[in-house]
Amino acid sequence: QRFYLFSFMTPCNQLVVSLQYKTDLIPILKVPTRTITPNFVYVIPDESNPNGRTVYLELTPPPEVMYKTSPGTSQQMNVLGIVIFSATMGLLLGRMGERGAPLVNVCQCINECVMKIINAAVWYFPFGIIFLVAGKILDMQDPSTLGRKLGWYGITVLAGLFVHGLILLPLFYFLLTRKNPFTYIRGLLQAMVIALATSSSSATLPITMKCLLENCHVDRQIARFVLPVGATINMDGTALYEAVAAIFIAQVNDYELDFGQLVTISITATAASIGAAGIPQAGLVTMVIVLTSVGLPPDDITLIVAIDWILDRFRTMINVLGDALAAGIIGHLCRKDFPLSGTGKVKRFIKYNNNCPKILPAVAAMIFQNEG
Repeated sequence: QRFYLFSFMTPCNQLVVSLQYKTDLIPILKVPTRTITPNFVYVIPDESNPNGRTVYLELTPPPEVMYKTSPGTSQQMNVLGIVIFSATMGLLLGRMGERGAPLVNVCQCINECVMKIINAAVWYFPFGIIFLVAGKILDMQDPSTLGRKLGWYGITVLAGLFVHGLILLPLFYFLLTRKNPFTYIRGLLQAMVIALATSSSSATLPITMKCLLENCHVDRQIARFVLPVGATINMDGTALYEAVAAIFIAQVNDYELDFGQLVTISITATAASIGAAGIPQAGLVTMVIVLTSVGLPPDDITLIVAIDWILDRFRTMINVLGDALAAGIIGHLCRKDFPLSGTGKVKRFIKYNNNCPKILPAVAAMIFQNEG
């Protein structure tokens, strides 16, 4: 009885709005009521009548179609709704402070459990991937055609990463700082090589911080704040890769994407890349969200697994490069608020009786101030 009362008071789509809610359009044909008059008159030859026979041709206009919206469900989850709801909930929990701490702790525990499950399952991925790829190859009628498409897909991803990493990001850095971006990038070569080798932005984090402090002369406080945050949420290379992969899978399945679906892929890929972990091939996990948002089969992820290991290394380089350039931009914009040297040693000006400023290290300045 209580459940009946609850279901009566609750809208029928509220329980599935974040899972399988979808609006269906029902066509309604409007039958014309007026009589159709002849529109064209043709005269065809007739053996019995030398003048020919008259034939009237009536043109009936197509029926007027009206659409009526009806609530329904789909076979896939409403992933975009889940992402927007989760982001809104996270912002509100952050503003609640201590009152939202219990729910935040629950989410963190669930996240740690899921990550441990994924880390345990990663050791068995090679065996499963072998059979998945073999099954896809056996189902193909022309494997050479798909191999050619897969090659063009890899070239497209690498070209997009090249344009983004060597043109767009340096351009933004130059416009905001008026400095040579390639001189700045030259100091990050060691971090980018480590990113190429490990394909993990989290593992590259110590080397990236060392390069920023020693080679690029970024303030230590800014580097310690920007780099850990960027290694977690700034996955611009992953977002580009997931969008291109979703379009490639749609083309393989002869599925035409309209403009709205392309926008959905862009938004979902950006949001999903924010939640991707800084571990190798974490983009394959969030790729399921992107494919489900536009109704593409998640099973086709196995098509791109064969070359994902090499693409993952290059997109990790772009992720690390974006984090480092963001730290450089913030360091330039906040240079007045952080009057510190690039090596992180604090310098203070101490005035003596003759008002002559002297530069002392932080420790000596603290001792001098305490004694005074």
